Amino acid sequence: MDANMAAAFAVYLVGTASPGPSNLAIMSVAMEQGRSRALSLAAGVVLGSVCWGMLAAMGFAELMRNGLAFAWALKLLGGFYLLWLAWQSARQAACAADAAKAGQGCAGLSHRQALLRGLLMHLGNPKAILVWLSLVSLAAPAAGGGGHGTRVVAGCALIAVCVFSAYALLFSAAAARRAYLRSRRWLHGALALAFAWAGARMLRGGV
Repeated sequence: MDANMAAAFAVYLVGTASPGPSNLAIMSVAMEQGRSRALSLAAGVVLGSVCWGMLAAMGFAELMRNGLAFAWALKLLGGFYLLWLAWQSARQAACAADAAKAGQGCAGLSHRQALLRGLLMHLGNPKAILVWLSLVSLAAPAAGGGGHGTRVVAGCALIAVCVFSAYALLFSAAAARRAYLRSRRWLHGALALAFAWAGARMLRGGV
């Protein structure tokens, strides 16, 4: 692995570890519903990222750039899905306030629902494939040959597993869950704002 491949992995690591809707969702589920469901959500996020990565490695990014109708449709679906997640988080914030008074908890996600939520969060972001295209192009001189894209995707997938699993494990610790119980209303409120901002930005901006 020379400098180009290392640079591609470094860029992906920084982007993956930086706070964003996926990281915040994993943190929230880890603190509220525990480690196993957070890991299911993380698995969905990784799977969605790998799907976009493989499409970029196979050259579908250029087709998507030229298919404006498809790109716009995907952008609208992704934006509205993020707004739906914002609404769900806002409901959770209200539920947390009511539950605190009644001494009850809010209904959580099943493992399947957590996996699908993570998958749809990433598949609903059409800009992800363009990021992947940049990573594949950046690492191309280092890898050489026709299979360089799959090697980039495999390396980044390993990074994603490590980063998102670390979020799930760290924020499902007992101390983090105690902190969540004290501030869950504000956490879900912040998550609702983050999803709403991301969804509005996707709907407003171009692909």
